[in-house]
Amino acid sequence: MREQRAGTGPSISVLTACHSGRTGTLTAAYTSLAAQSRTDWEWVLQFDGPVPALPAPLQRARAAGRLSVAGSDRASGYGPAEARNRGLARCRGALVQNLDADDELEPAALSVLAGALLDHPRAAFAAGDARDLLPDGSLRSVPLPLQPGLLAPGEVYRHWRTDPAGYSVPLHPAGVMWRRAALLEFGGWPALWGMDDTALLMAVSAVRPGVYLARDTLRYRLHDGQLSARVDHGRGRLAGQVALVRQRVAALRWHAAERSGSAGWGYVGGQGVDVA
Repeated sequence: MREQRAGTGPSISVLTACHSGRTGTLTAAYTSLAAQSRTDWEWVLQFDGPVPALPAPLQRARAAGRLSVAGSDRASGYGPAEARNRGLARCRGALVQNLDADDELEPAALSVLAGALLDHPRAAFAAGDARDLLPDGSLRSVPLPLQPGLLAPGEVYRHWRTDPAGYSVPLHPAGVMWRRAALLEFGGWPALWGMDDTALLMAVSAVRPGVYLARDTLRYRLHDGQLSARVDHGRGRLAGQVALVRQRVAALRWHAAERSGSAGWGYVGGQGVDVA
């Protein structure tokens, strides 16, 4: 794959939002980046709160120009969506790989995902399989309901299960590689608690094609401190956020149909009709 050439910017920006008080897994995240088979990347680390003291490996990466770091002036932070969007503004690559602060990339992740977007120029995003990284260090595969290859608009959204008793997302949003242009077009990550990445994936995938690769690309760390473990899927907060995402998808689909000349009275009173 292509190497970074002198005098050119990175092809891929790896974007990580991190709470200022939860930096213990950043060294492992960086180690997974340093092991990538593709090297034309930059790491954009955006703290949700003031920039804390960085571990020694990150200090060296920053001094070498591989890592850029920024934070906010509010000690308690503004939330992960705000941090992701602030980081997005600093990304220089045409492709943006999400990497949560407590996760790790598989060694070929950047290469295979960027290659998929090169092969499918209309795709807005690419994703592979995410293996659960358990506290004992072992890895557990998680089967997905999708077939590998180009994903038609709406395919990911149709497999989104939002019942509190069986909530599931057909692609792991934490491991998606995005076209930066698509992120900007869709307004970045919405301010939803604990599901900003899912909400973005559902919105974009409802009206734009993507690519799914049956390749392990992400190691998703399971631990008690992760934000998703603190989101109660059985309460009204989830239902309200899901309703908002579904309304947004309906609006996006109606506008897409309107542009193509096939829309009727599809979006009325803020309650969009689900145009296929």
